[in-house]
Amino acid sequence: MAGVLILAIETATGCGGVALTRGVGESGKLLAEYTLQPEVTHSRRLLGSVAAMMAATDIDWSELAAVAVSQGPGSFTGLRIGMAAAKGIAMAAGTPLLAVPTLDGLALQTTTTDLPICCLLDARKQQVYAAFYRYEAERCRRTSPFLVLGPEELAHHIDEPTLVIGPGVQACQSLFAAHPLIRSNPSGFLHPRAAAIGFCGARQLAEEAANEAEEIVPLYVRASEAELSLRGMDGRVRGA
Repeated sequence: MAGVLILAIETATGCGGVALTRGVGESGKLLAEYTLQPEVTHSRRLLGSVAAMMAATDIDWSELAAVAVSQGPGSFTGLRIGMAAAKGIAMAAGTPLLAVPTLDGLALQTTTTDLPICCLLDARKQQVYAAFYRYEAERCRRTSPFLVLGPEELAHHIDEPTLVIGPGVQACQSLFAAHPLIRSNPSGFLHPRAAAIGFCGARQLAEEAANEAEEIVPLYVRASEAELSLRGMDGRVRGA
């Protein structure tokens, strides 16, 4: 799997991107990456960016070993757009589709550390998406389920010195500044990257963790506004 070629798509946040990677994890090689924070939705630029990147690297679709997509949690609209595009490309190219949790990709972007790592994305509504990781045998492994919770509740989960990273840090900055066990990094250069999704995807492929494309769905963690409204309406009907 040292030379496995992956087309990766990351649209879980407003800062989305596409990448071509070769190889697995920390030893992999980045061939190309386009990252944009557009004022329009990802759907307006995503496929054009993929086509431009493939042309710039002179790589044929038949050379791809798989397509990897950021699965979430993250922006509901962004995840749907990225997932739909990835499924279409994988089907057209005849390659496996790999779903990579967004926070797993973000964790891979950290340098090796002895501290536990907490990766955060802003979930809005005064909440964050979070997951905890730890480096074991030079590999970053997830040690918790995916969480959606408020900053105060998250702070209660941290009972040892912990490195906290990701764009969700900004939503918790004032609280974290006063927490004696939190070591937070500036988040400007730690947005989820398509390259990390590609490297994680290559590892999944090596471990034969690919699924059928129709079985892959976004990992929302939290119910959407539409689902919450429907549940509320259903409850009112039942109580009528």
